[in-house]
Amino acid sequence: MDAVRVALLREALAGTEWLRDTRRFAGTLRGSVGAHGGGLLLVGTADYEPWHLAAHLDDEAAWSGLTELSPTLVRHRPPPGAPAHLSVGLGRLEAAGRGETLLVVAEGSAGEGLLERVHDARRGGATVLALDGTPDGGPAPDGGPAAVARTDLRSLAHEALAVPDSAGLDLDTVQHLVSAAAGENGPVPGVRGRRFRDRLARLADQLSAPPNRW
Repeated sequence: MDAVRVALLREALAGTEWLRDTRRFAGTLRGSVGAHGGGLLLVGTADYEPWHLAAHLDDEAAWSGLTELSPTLVRHRPPPGAPAHLSVGLGRLEAAGRGETLLVVAEGSAGEGLLERVHDARRGGATVLALDGTPDGGPAPDGGPAAVARTDLRSLAHEALAVPDSAGLDLDTVQHLVSAAAGENGPVPGVRGRRFRDRLARLADQLSAPPNRW
């Protein structure tokens, strides 16, 4: 999704809470990584890897001059022989500590293993943020594993943005809004006067697929 489509989406969402909420969440993300000069870890669930968010944050880092927005993608099952930046496993979360930010994107249940590692990261001093797309159909009669995972992920996060079924937006769309806002919140020293022109110049070359890095 390019800058023009994001602008059209924002226009369509004008007057809704989604612009406010995604900008607030993006501001928290930017503030956390900016305060410590980087250290952004991005992880999904065993069934959902946030490739496009990783790519868009990488783009925003380059275009805005905020290199600290460029994430390290943490994977549940890195394949043998993958490039170094695509070979970071869940063990990295256990080593996360003060000065680092962990962004968790959950389309479904986070799963007990991931929650344990998120807990380790928070206990080590990392700031935990969550984009939670867990279905909101309500807990099963016995509480249900999805309901428990939803509650636990949000309780572990210092800030969470829920994307329930009733939202009218899907998780991918919210990720686009967050990544775009993360690169735009507040002034950027040295690039403020040229950012709009730079973004327009790059727009013709931007593709919706992840760049080569991903």
